[in-house]
Amino acid sequence: MKRYVAAAALAGWTGLAIQQYLIFYSRWQAGASLLGGLINFFSFFTVLTNTLVVVVLSYALVNRESAAKRFFHSPRISSAIAASIIVVSLAYNLLLRHLWSPTGFQFIADELLHDVMPVLFFIYWWRCVPKGSLRVRHIGAWVVYPLVYFAYALLRGDLLGQYQYPFIDVSTLGYPQVFVNAGGILAGFVAIALGLVGLDKVIKPRS
Repeated sequence: MKRYVAAAALAGWTGLAIQQYLIFYSRWQAGASLLGGLINFFSFFTVLTNTLVVVVLSYALVNRESAAKRFFHSPRISSAIAASIIVVSLAYNLLLRHLWSPTGFQFIADELLHDVMPVLFFIYWWRCVPKGSLRVRHIGAWVVYPLVYFAYALLRGDLLGQYQYPFIDVSTLGYPQVFVNAGGILAGFVAIALGLVGLDKVIKPRS
């Protein structure tokens, strides 16, 4: 399983590196700030969540114990990240994929971050994350992450006039529709989280 985790971590870091390169290259060609490109890179829920995924996978390859490793490898945190990366995949494939047809390196980055990594991390969660400790009440803490991101995305969009995703573009859709869209995605997150909690109860803990 160690080799699987290493391959999954490599795939995740590769996808993030390609996406960062593409953003930097685009801004360099436009004569824009590279620091702004870095901020823009980490303003996507996809990037933030994939970063959390590769951190968990990378810590699984480190033998030395640390507070950070224990935090990211706790079942509650790993499961929250699993729910988030599944939402990334579903939201992209249901709401965004039809809007464009990326090619070249952008296609590779998109596939890695939106399709490959969610599957790889779900398998990691299934096989490696200790089972039997999740409770429905934990979901209340899990939703803080997407809610904080949503608030940040709206604030950033209002200040810069640039929204990271079309389904939260207030300038085009208006606040009522944006909140309806966000509510639907949050409901999907909760449903996925409930599914993971249910699986946690039925999967036999590894001895």
